[in-house]
Amino acid sequence: MKILKLIGITGCIVYLIAGAACVGSGNDANQDQQKQPAAESAGEQGQNQATPPGMPPKMPSIPPPPDVAAPPADAQKTESGLVSKVIKPGTGTEKPSEEAAVKVHYTGWTTDGRMFDSSIVRGEPIAFPLKAVIPGWREGVMLMTQGEKRRLWIPPNLAYNGKPGRPQGTLVFDIELIEVLKVPETPGDVTASPADAKKTASGLAYKVLQPGTGSKHPGATSQVQVHYSGWLTTGQMFDSSVIRGQPATFPLTRVIPGWTEGLQLMVEGEKTRFWVPVELAYNNKPGAPPGMLVFDVELLKILPDAPPTMPPPGTPQTGTPPPPPPAGQ
Repeated sequence: MKILKLIGITGCIVYLIAGAACVGSGNDANQDQQKQPAAESAGEQGQNQATPPGMPPKMPSIPPPPDVAAPPADAQKTESGLVSKVIKPGTGTEKPSEEAAVKVHYTGWTTDGRMFDSSIVRGEPIAFPLKAVIPGWREGVMLMTQGEKRRLWIPPNLAYNGKPGRPQGTLVFDIELIEVLKVPETPGDVTASPADAKKTASGLAYKVLQPGTGSKHPGATSQVQVHYSGWLTTGQMFDSSVIRGQPATFPLTRVIPGWTEGLQLMVEGEKTRFWVPVELAYNNKPGAPPGMLVFDVELLKILPDAPPTMPPPGTPQTGTPPPPPPAGQ
């Protein structure tokens, strides 16, 4: 799977819906193989060993908590088997719903004390919809209030159940809930394009939601800056730059065919909904969003041809908490 041909799964948090194990080794423009945890072993934590020439640097490690191997007696256990303990009380009162998106800081370890990911090491929090993560994360974050820091012990059945290429066994996370975010509303016509949508010869359907202010269209090799949200036809959102609060910048040569074609129909300031048929998306490749995909895209700017300021949607961004396949898969 060519990651740079993915569009709509920005950030490893949602990339891991595809099932790869995520690490903080930097953005990789050629990741046909699954990423493996790059944290040092428990005995080497906090040490920066030399990296072989041509290899990405290892992620510095945060030492594990003293109770990483097993939860303490004062930890709370839910009916599902999730165990948690409040490390720092929150400042808010509202808890996120299953439909919410959140912004968090987190660090994750296996029970042998090996750190496999951390937003703190990367120096910036991550935002994602709760439906996009493993069940243990979803349930645990729904117990929290804004400002709270909580430690989770997630049993395998609420994490990856021994699936190859993913962190194994019980996983331990320290999570700080920074903010509960507003989620873009799921389109009412997400299951199929409406009668007033236009369709190109390739099968791409689209409908202009907001007319643009410009007159120039991007070319097939143009670089663009956009805001977007993407849904499966079930209504499940799998990615959104709107939730992250940061537009995406990328060349149209590095995205799925439906995006390359669709963006060329737009002008600056325009917002359009696209129904991308499976053959113009991922063709049901393993690890990619299945079936037809629906995107709301706002074209903010057509930029000069130059290296992008951030990876195109679909490029993993140096490790984030490991989520599961979408519900039901």
